[in-house]
Amino acid sequence: MGERKGVNKYYPPDFNPEKHGSLNRYHNSHPLRERARKLSQGILIIRFEMPYNIWCDGCKNHIGMGVRYNAEKKKVGNYYTTPIYRFRMKCHLCVNYIEMQTDPANCDYVIVSGAQRKEERWDMEDNEQVLTTEHEKKQKLETDAMFRLEHGEADRSTLKKALPTLSHIQEAQSAWKDDFALNSMLRKRFREKKKAMQEEEERDQALQAKASLAIPLVPETEDDRKLAALLKFHTLDSYEDKQKLKRTEIISRSWFSSTPGPRTGSSKAGSVLKKLAQNRRCAPVGSPITVEDLGIVRRRSREALENLRLAAETPKPGEPWVPEGNTQDRPASPPDGSPETAETPRSRGPPGQAGKRQDRPRSPPGPSQEAAASQDTPHPGTLSSSLVADYSDSESC
Repeated sequence: MGERKGVNKYYPPDFNPEKHGSLNRYHNSHPLRERARKLSQGILIIRFEMPYNIWCDGCKNHIGMGVRYNAEKKKVGNYYTTPIYRFRMKCHLCVNYIEMQTDPANCDYVIVSGAQRKEERWDMEDNEQVLTTEHEKKQKLETDAMFRLEHGEADRSTLKKALPTLSHIQEAQSAWKDDFALNSMLRKRFREKKKAMQEEEERDQALQAKASLAIPLVPETEDDRKLAALLKFHTLDSYEDKQKLKRTEIISRSWFSSTPGPRTGSSKAGSVLKKLAQNRRCAPVGSPITVEDLGIVRRRSREALENLRLAAETPKPGEPWVPEGNTQDRPASPPDGSPETAETPRSRGPPGQAGKRQDRPRSPPGPSQEAAASQDTPHPGTLSSSLVADYSDSESC
């Protein structure tokens, strides 16, 4: 502030350098202005920075190291020729005043009042730091020869213990002398490490693509290699065993399907059977199924056709023979409620046999008649008939 006033080069008309000497003396002001308002009491206001962490006794709040205050500085004594200063400042959180002073003997600050120190100190001897020599010890070294000899032996033993550490520190410091070589070594090491990382990343990406993995892979270690060498993966059966088992199953399998009923497929026979099955669905369940219902046609030989014709022309017992042209002379059924006689088909029989036949009632069909009918009807399995298809034994729908 005072320097700025002096720099402005303004001097009043009544300013006399021989009388006033300076502008501050002319204005009766101190160069430090408000900071020197208590200078008459030996107090100078300075900017003080907290040397360590403390706890304020007024508000019990924590004040960290490095917090700055406007403190009143004054001299309270001497440590030999070193002055001891005391600092008084007001807490920024309350109205409490904190007083601290210097400790030249221990190169530290001591709290006089208003606060408590947060203990974060350590022993300099345990921390292997250089200890300051006390004044009494210095005087004894100067006056006592035996004490100086013993102190020298202790210093040499301490030097031997600290020599490896000192040599290591010197080597580390000497390595930093050649900056170009050190920089080249670091850049070379960085390039090698970067190349190794790129190769490892390419291997990981190839493995992830091969195994279809989406998880990040961790770096491989020696324990992983040992564990992988101990493991052996193999299938339960080899390829030859699987082929042999498959052939055995095929050989032992049945040639025909085990499911009942015809199998419908894309072949022509399958489509025909499917149509037959659809036609059979309309028939009632209780009615017997004949060959004609299934739509099966039999091819018969000439002898079979001749036998059928003769069987049709020969009348059955109990039925009158009616000539082909005389249908009006057919006898009527008896009116007394006797059973009706079945009409015989028109056939050409000999005229001599017509008079011998008599009308008699038709008896109900018995076993003998069924056997006779079965004898009259040609069997499908006979040699004289040629069967195209016979599915009469199939189940009804």
